[in-house]
Amino acid sequence: MIRGINRQNIFEDDEDRERFVDTIARYKKETDFKLYAYCLMNNHVHLLVKENKIELSKIMKRIGTSYAYYFNWKYGRNGHLFQDRYKSEVIENDAYFNIAIRYIHQNPVKAGISKMNEYKWSSYNCYIKGEGILDKGFFLNMLSNDRDLAIKKYIDFMNEPNKDECLEIDERIRLTDEKVRNIIKEIGKLEDISGIKNLDTVIRNKILRKAKEIEGISVLQISRVTGINRAVIIKS
Repeated sequence: MIRGINRQNIFEDDEDRERFVDTIARYKKETDFKLYAYCLMNNHVHLLVKENKIELSKIMKRIGTSYAYYFNWKYGRNGHLFQDRYKSEVIENDAYFNIAIRYIHQNPVKAGISKMNEYKWSSYNCYIKGEGILDKGFFLNMLSNDRDLAIKKYIDFMNEPNKDECLEIDERIRLTDEKVRNIIKEIGKLEDISGIKNLDTVIRNKILRKAKEIEGISVLQISRVTGINRAVIIKS
C-alpha cells in the first residue's frame, strides 16, 4: 500500500488514475512482476504483487518516482507525494491470498463510494471480463479449472459478508499489545498468551470472537500477540 503524504489526495481526476495504471503496466513489463489485484482510492493505492527478478522495494520506487514526477509537473508542485515508504506484508497461504484480493476489491464499498462492479479503478471486473493488466489465471485456477465456474465462484466469494482486515490505514487509537494480551488472557482464563494455541478449536475460536468484538482491537493485532494466522482469526 502506498499513501499520499499527510493523507493528501494522490489522484485529482481520472486522467491521474489512468496515468497510474499505465505506470503500473509499464513497470510490470519492465520488471516482470505478477499483479493479482489493485485498487486506486483518492489518497492511497492497494496492490497485490509477486516480485520476480527485481525486488519489491525497487519496483515500488520506480512506480512511485515516475508517478510523482508526473503529478508534480501537472499540478505545479514540488516535494514528496507519497508518505514515507510503502507498507507491505507477506501473503502466508492461499486462504489469506484470497482474503487479500477481496479486501482490496471491497475498499470502495467499505468507504461508501461505490459497489465493486461499478468501480472503475480496481481490478474487480478484470477477473470477470478478462481485460486489463492482471495475471488473472493464477487465482481463477485456484477456484476451478473450469473458467466459467471459476468466475462464478470468484463473484460469490468477493461478495461474501466479511470483516476482512489486511494493511490498516485508519487513524483510530488502538489498544497496546500488552493490553490486548491481558484482555485475551482474561477472556480465556489463560496464564500465558501462548496457551491459546493449545486450546480446543471451538474454545479458541470463542475467545477470538470475543476479542474481535472489543473496540480498539484489530485482527492484525490479535494475530500479532497470539501468533495465530490472520485467516484463522477472521474465520473464527
